Amino acid sequence: MADYDSTCKVIEVSFSQGTRKDFFRNTSLQQYEKGDLIAVEGVSGFDVGEVSLTGEIVRLQMKKRNAKEDNPEMKKVLRRATDRDIETWKQNKSREPEAVIRSRAIAKQLKLDMKISQVEMQADGRKATFFYIADGRVDFRELIKVYASEFKVKVEMRQIGARQEAGKVGGIGSCGRELCCSTWLTDFKSVNTAAARYQNLSINQTKLSGQCGRLKCCLNYELDTYLDALQGFPDNCDTLQVAKGNAFLIKKDIFKNLMWYTLPDSNKQYPLSIERVNKIKALNQQGIRPEELEPVDVVSSKPKDTEPEAVELVGQISLRTLEKAEKKKKQQQQSRSNNKPQGSGNKQQPQGNRPQQTQGNRQQGTGSKPQQGGSQPKTQGGQSGNQQQQQQRHHHNKHRNKNRNNNPNQGQGKAQ
Repeated sequence: MADYDSTCKVIEVSFSQGTRKDFFRNTSLQQYEKGDLIAVEGVSGFDVGEVSLTGEIVRLQMKKRNAKEDNPEMKKVLRRATDRDIETWKQNKSREPEAVIRSRAIAKQLKLDMKISQVEMQADGRKATFFYIADGRVDFRELIKVYASEFKVKVEMRQIGARQEAGKVGGIGSCGRELCCSTWLTDFKSVNTAAARYQNLSINQTKLSGQCGRLKCCLNYELDTYLDALQGFPDNCDTLQVAKGNAFLIKKDIFKNLMWYTLPDSNKQYPLSIERVNKIKALNQQGIRPEELEPVDVVSSKPKDTEPEAVELVGQISLRTLEKAEKKKKQQQQSRSNNKPQGSGNKQQPQGNRPQQTQGNRQQGTGSKPQQGGSQPKTQGGQSGNQQQQQQRHHHNKHRNKNRNNNPNQGQGKAQ
């Protein structure tokens, strides 16, 4: 430590996970770091909190909250929290959820128009702070007596708003980060719809409202920047007179310094530069109406989306599985068509030849003509399939029958 006298002897301590913060004087020479649990003075007892700020930055925070460093009523830091202090603190903290439910039921029985949002117990269990929300003033004198007899603690009632309640409950905002009111925002300024109008935002209650049901606090963050940019725009230019009629102002583009107007004969919007608006305004004051507005060509920096051309997909997209199945099916059909006539001719060929030979041999013995029985097949398939073979066999049987006719005894013996 360079100079003990000039250093800041005040530290900031947070309670209930940062929902409540207060300043305490560090009278001892002991140094504390952020996140240390310490025991501080409380109401007729002690309380346990977490160190949130130390050093010179505490003076900036005190200046922001209008707190004086030499305030004699500022409470002191007692010691670093011991194991016994932490155990007592955890036991009393576990009573808070049950106390919230019970306190709400008691307030409802007394027919009070209020809502108990949170109950904060002191570390030693001697005091309880009841945070409530109400639209107007509430007479809770009877309620304090019931709470004191029910919870056996010293009761303190503190009214908060919807924004403070959202900060105590916590959550994630539409930006994807933790709520500002539950992290760093301590002073809640009033937000109205004029802030949205200056920023050219649509007045949509669902989009502009936060989790607390009020307008988002972040609407005020960029409001000063927009107000500075709007100073360059001319005033009293809601209506411009041209030859076609009166042009009415629709909106202002702050980033491009353009003012959009519409004419009564069409719904088209015409962007005008600030210089052109000032020129038309000066002509109107002289009683002159210009022929046209002379709008500015607005070129978008975004790439244009080209529409895809129509493509004939028939015959271009194919599935391999369907092609294989169709190809296999065609091969099976082709093989069946090739095997059908061959199988029928082969099967019927011996059936047509056997009776030819037997009939021919038997008819030789009787002396009848063997040509009719041997030359006429039973089926047409055998004749078409093995026509050449049948002709050769018929020619061979014809010569053999002639030889047998010359020797009749031989043919009878074989027929027997």
